[in-house]
Amino acid sequence: MNPSRLVCITGASRGIGLAIARKFHKNGFSLRLHASSELSLQGLKSEFPEAELFAADLKDSTAISELAQQWSSLPAPEILINNAGTFLPGAIFEEKPGVFETLVSVNLAAPYHLTRALLSGMMSRKSGIILNMCSTASLQGYPNGGSYCITKFALLGFSKELREELKPYGIKVISMMPGATYTDSWAGSGLPEDRFISANDLAELVYTSCTLSSSAVVEEIIIRPLLGDIGN
Repeated sequence: MNPSRLVCITGASRGIGLAIARKFHKNGFSLRLHASSELSLQGLKSEFPEAELFAADLKDSTAISELAQQWSSLPAPEILINNAGTFLPGAIFEEKPGVFETLVSVNLAAPYHLTRALLSGMMSRKSGIILNMCSTASLQGYPNGGSYCITKFALLGFSKELREELKPYGIKVISMMPGATYTDSWAGSGLPEDRFISANDLAELVYTSCTLSSSAVVEEIIIRPLLGDIGN
C-alpha cells in the first residue's frame, strides 16, 4: 500500500464519512476506515473489500487508546480526516450527567489522540494533511448547543494550534465548518432534503482541499445551507 495515496477516515460507515470514502476511492486512493462497531463495518467490507477496517467506540477512552496504538504501528497515511462526531442537544444548565464527557470523548479526545498516533510518521516524511470536521458550531453558540458547541469550539482551537506547530514539517491542517448537513441526525426533522447541505457536496470540498499542490493549503472552510437559517 502506497502511503502517498492512503486516506484515513473516522466515522466512515455512513453520512459524511461514507461520502468522503466513496469520493477518495473513486479517485484511486487506498482507504483506512474507522466505524463505531463491527456491525457498522459490514457495509464497508462489501463496498470497499481492499480497505483497512477498524472498529472502535470513540465514547470509550480505552477504545480510543487501543485504536491509536494500532494506527501508530502502521504506515502513516498522507491524509487523515477526523470526521467522527456526535451531537446531543441540550442547554449546559440542564444536560444530564455524562453528556459533557461523551461529547468531549468523541468530538475532541478522539481526534487529538488519533492525530498524535500518526504525526510521527507524517513529520518524519515531511508531508501529510490533517482535516478536522469542525462545525459552524465552532464559531457561534446557539440555544441547546450545550457541550456540543464547547467541543466543536475546542476542535477548531486544536486545528489552529496544529496548523502553527506543523508548518515546518510540510503538513497541512484544514478545518471544515459545515452547517446543517442532511444526514441521519436531520432525516426526521420534517424539513425537505434540499434545504440542507448534501454529504456529497462536503465530500467534494474535502477532496478538492486535500488534493491541491504542495504549495497551497486551505486553512478553513465554512459552508452553510443556501438560506443559512437551519441550526446556527
